[in-house]
This record gives sequence, C-alpha cells and structure tokens, in this order.
Amino acid sequence: MPDRSGRYRPRDGGMRLVTIHDGHQSRAALVEAGEYVELAAADVGHVFRQGTDPSRLQTGRRYAVASVRLLAPVLQPGKIIGVGTNYRSHAAELGRPLPEFPALFAKFACALVGPEDDIVLPAVSDAVDWEVELAVVIGRHIHRASEVEARTAIGGYTILNDVSVRDWQRRTSQALQGKTFDRTSPFGPEVVTSDELDPMTVTLSCAVDDVVMQEARTDDMIFTPAWLVSYISEIVPLEPGDIVTTGTPGGVGFRRDPPVYLRAGHVLTSTISGIGEMHNRCRAADPAPPGISART
Repeated sequence: MPDRSGRYRPRDGGMRLVTIHDGHQSRAALVEAGEYVELAAADVGHVFRQGTDPSRLQTGRRYAVASVRLLAPVLQPGKIIGVGTNYRSHAAELGRPLPEFPALFAKFACALVGPEDDIVLPAVSDAVDWEVELAVVIGRHIHRASEVEARTAIGGYTILNDVSVRDWQRRTSQALQGKTFDRTSPFGPEVVTSDELDPMTVTLSCAVDDVVMQEARTDDMIFTPAWLVSYISEIVPLEPGDIVTTGTPGGVGFRRDPPVYLRAGHVLTSTISGIGEMHNRCRAADPAPPGISART
C-alpha cells in the first residue's frame, strides 16, 4: 500500500531489486532467498515508473543467481546527474574550501555498464581514474520539491563508479567531457529500497586489483542525498528511473604522488555496505574501424 507521500512501501520493510538478462531479454527481478524472482518489467526503472508495489509485479518465474547475467539496474535513464566535491576528504585532497553549492554535471546512458561488465578504457587517454559513489534512483516524479518530499521520492540506492578521464576533464572548466566516455561507468548491482537503507550510515570503498584506494563513510558528505535531490528538482523535474550520483570520497588516483591510473587488466572493485559490490575488469578500447581516426 502507498504511504501518504504516494510512494509504495514494501510490506516486509524493504526490497532489493536487480535487472537481469536471461539469455533472451532483460527483466527486473526481486532478490529473494538467494534467487531472482522475475517481475513484469524490463528493468528497475520500469518498476518505479509503474508506481506500484514491486511484489505485485511477480510473474512466478524464479532464476538461480548463477543462471543469469546482471545488467545495470536502469538501462536507459532519462537523466544521470553527477555531483562533484561532495566529501570533506575529497575537498581536502583537492585543496579546495567546502562548497556553498554542489557542482553538477551530466552523464549519458551510453557511459553505463553493468556490475560485472568490462570497463572500456578510451584509446585517447592514459589518465582514467576511479570514483566510487552512492547513487540515488528516483522512484516518483518530483519538481521543486522540499527536502522531505525529495526523501520520499527516492526509490532506492545503489553503486556507481564515476570513472573519469582526467586529461579530458581538465581541458576546460566544464567536467562533462571527462565524465561520460562510452562504457566507462559501472552501475549496480542491486537497488536497495530507501526504507531498507540509511544512506548516511554506510561505508563505501574502491579497490584496484585488491588494493584499497578509497574508503569512507557517507556521513563525510557535505550535501545529503535528499538535499541534493531537492536542489536538483528546482532546476529540472526528476522522473522515475533518473539517477543522481552523490560524489566520491578522497583517494582518487590523480591526486596521488605519483598519480595512479587504471590500465588494461586491472580489476576495479566498488563496494558499499548494505548494497553489495561490483567487479569490473578494465580493457583497452577496440581499434577504430578502417577509415575512422581518433582525434585528440
């Protein structure tokens, strides 16, 4: 049943949602007793857009975890909005004062890969960096929302690694061109509904080949997820399935001495307590087709 905010609350106090591929098509599913329970929806974004208790969408079909491939939870989000410098530890390593307002940038859906997929390292850069982030998936339409309204509109939380192409990011004062290279940003594995997870009490970490590079608690955030969603909703309406990433803590590669970047063969592990972890191998981009040259 919906609560007074209009958002459905699962009867058991929380749910975990994934998007799977069964070899023929993508389907949203509930995580239940070590299995995936198929839902009548193509992905988690479609579940939220239907505006009903996800448990009512069950088809009765169940999958063993090992029998399917996990995809990015939302396959074609209408918006992906990133937030820069939202952890005190990250501001400190950058040598910047705490911001008065969040720095926002966009990503596009083509940048996303699933929680087990390869990260494709752009051929035009050797400065590809990691940024583990808590990601918000919007659960219902909001526009010009208060912080309280924004909190109730959050459908759930998951992980996004905002893999950044630093040399392209620094070409201008605008970050977008370093943030949305094709097939660079792992996203998933599960969307944990907002009534099951307190976003300000979890730990996030990022490791490269099992060497931990980032580790922090979300209470180091400058702007909370609900505040960010409220702020962004003053600019644009937010719709079910839209994604807001909430910034990364200190420990990024380009601020190390000497700088450290991702290379082909590296395995990037992104973890958030209460949600899960992603394992993504880095690989070089395929050669450009004949007749097409990469311009730098």
